[in-house]
Amino acid sequence: MSITLEKVQGLIAGDGELPVKFAQNAKKSGFEVVAISLSNQNRNELKKICDKVYALGAGEVIKIRETLVENNVKQVTFLGKVSKGILLTNPRLDSEAIELLKKALRLNDDAVMELALEALAKGGISVLDQTLFIQNLMVPKGVLTKKQPTPEQIQDVEYGYEIAKQMGDLDIGQSVVIKDKMIMAIEAIEGTDCAIERGGRLAKKDAIVVKVSKPNQDKRFDIPTVGLRTLKNMKKVKANVLAVEANETIIVQQEKMIEFADKNNIIVMAI
Repeated sequence: MSITLEKVQGLIAGDGELPVKFAQNAKKSGFEVVAISLSNQNRNELKKICDKVYALGAGEVIKIRETLVENNVKQVTFLGKVSKGILLTNPRLDSEAIELLKKALRLNDDAVMELALEALAKGGISVLDQTLFIQNLMVPKGVLTKKQPTPEQIQDVEYGYEIAKQMGDLDIGQSVVIKDKMIMAIEAIEGTDCAIERGGRLAKKDAIVVKVSKPNQDKRFDIPTVGLRTLKNMKKVKANVLAVEANETIIVQQEKMIEFADKNNIIVMAI
């Protein structure tokens, strides 16, 4: 289904390079970008690109909506890591956020994002497919590195894919770490990087990381993403294969990532 894009595009930006890539591509395409920055990690970069950048907390629901409405934003894109751990540590929730969370029967990823959609809809704001402005970062099927996987590694990848899909269907996480047909770690609230560290430590070496999309992936949020940081974490624990789902996964800085993988004898493949 085609969608008419508004001249002013909103960006709700968490950690990482994806929000910056979105802003760059949207600006090149002639759109204005108004960003709600939830992280100081990439805020300076966003300020160089976006027309306006507002630093707000993820729990400041009312301020986020009011700011977008004041800037005539009717469409927004969520991009970048926002740890759900903020609900457990320093949430800074406003009154509307508290009421929304009270209504939730569970606080898995999809449930939290549905609350965000509900809050934005009150201001006439819709949330777009995350890939609209970064389609060029989606990875096609194939082995991306010089080194090819062995038949045994492919078997582990296939098993890991099956388990990761089941975990995604339960909305627990999208990544698993596997070795010799044994699951070392399943991603939960801690995120992919911590799951890699935990599973890789148990495997000692030669662990395989598999990351997939959920079976009923809502492309407005939580598209699986990997980047250079993923490989650096794998190197620390001597993991040697990263397998992602083809045409459903975003790879950030693909050239640098593959160069790093080749240099460090890590296989990167899309299945």
